[in-house]
Amino acid sequence: MQRYVILVDPYAGAAEFANAFRDRGVEPVAVLSTPGPLNSYRRTWTPEKFHQVHCYAGDSEDGRNFEDLVATVRGYDPVAVVPGNESAVMLVDRLIAALAPGTENALELSEARRDKWAMAQALEAGGVPPLRQIATGDMDEAAAWIARNGLEGRPLVLKPCRSGGTDDVHKVAEGEDWRPYFKRLLGSVNRFDLTNDLVLIQEFAEGTEYVVDTYSVDGRFGLVTVSRYSKWAKGDRIGVYDCLDYLQPDDPLVAVLGDYTRRVAEAVGVRNGPTHTEVILTSDGPRLIEIAARLVGSCLNYSARLATGDCHIDRTVRHCLDGPDTFTEGYRILRPVRVVWLTSPREGILRNAEVFNAVQDLPSFQRMALPYANGEQVPVTEDLFTSLGWVILATDDQAALDTDTRRVKEIQGRVIVDPVRR
Repeated sequence: MQRYVILVDPYAGAAEFANAFRDRGVEPVAVLSTPGPLNSYRRTWTPEKFHQVHCYAGDSEDGRNFEDLVATVRGYDPVAVVPGNESAVMLVDRLIAALAPGTENALELSEARRDKWAMAQALEAGGVPPLRQIATGDMDEAAAWIARNGLEGRPLVLKPCRSGGTDDVHKVAEGEDWRPYFKRLLGSVNRFDLTNDLVLIQEFAEGTEYVVDTYSVDGRFGLVTVSRYSKWAKGDRIGVYDCLDYLQPDDPLVAVLGDYTRRVAEAVGVRNGPTHTEVILTSDGPRLIEIAARLVGSCLNYSARLATGDCHIDRTVRHCLDGPDTFTEGYRILRPVRVVWLTSPREGILRNAEVFNAVQDLPSFQRMALPYANGEQVPVTEDLFTSLGWVILATDDQAALDTDTRRVKEIQGRVIVDPVRR
């Protein structure tokens, strides 16, 4: 009998996800949590990779829309329902509660696994140190909170509560007025097609950013990878992705970051499945940027598998098909691996995409994604969504990895993007 798995909002990395289940004889079925694909993910949406695609029209007053979706999903008798994106998290929680009650993450904390303000409140309730922050749509309330917390004239970060990929994340410099950013964000539509009816204001966290990817089974918490981000700022935009490197599991920071992330996951009610958590290591200790209760996206499953021999996708497949005895507590490093994101210096027309062909001749080259062709309009790179592409490098020689990284940057420096004529 044919078996199926339901993947909700499987955008970036969908092909690898689908193939991993197909390799085990399980057909992937896609469910979109929206009536159609999100605009920000249309370039990574590959419906042809799935046995069927179903779209959810949203909740109706009589609940029939959700009941119909449950009936559709139940008809596949799926081995699992898995989130592929932040946008999927709350719908997946509801579907699992309806189809396999008792196996879902804590339903009453579903909002805390999606909304950054609810997330911060859950951390505080769970005794986990958060950043100082507030979400409000009232500028007077924001000003009073800033003054009360001694943050006037100090660096701040303003962002949407329900977005991701560093979408519309702005740093307010020391002494700069935060109000123009607040006005710009409030009421705008983010990259998840949601209106920002509140603005999240945070104290600026000074320190190195780390990514802790985990997979939990029945409340047991397993590290998949711990990695270090390097990002750079473009004006007030502080989330321009540069590189990612994996930490050795015996690095003392892994224990510190892993323990903090476990406490975060418990505070927001994670019991089963993947999480992707971003943490700043400040002088006061780790502080959460956000936890996403979903599979890591983009190229990071492929790079993790190169670095460790394992990844979110592989652990998901083992858990879903082979049961809880496949739980894995930690990870190992097989070789140094680096992800390098490509950037565009301006919005405009790409003229020489072929310049990146030279990247494939580098000794450590593994894989590259450049979803734009000559003559296409590209955005100026300000966040993950507007990256020009990415390159994955891997080699046993760390010095060679560093050399090839510099070479990628040199090649990127030769890219020609002609300004758009208005």
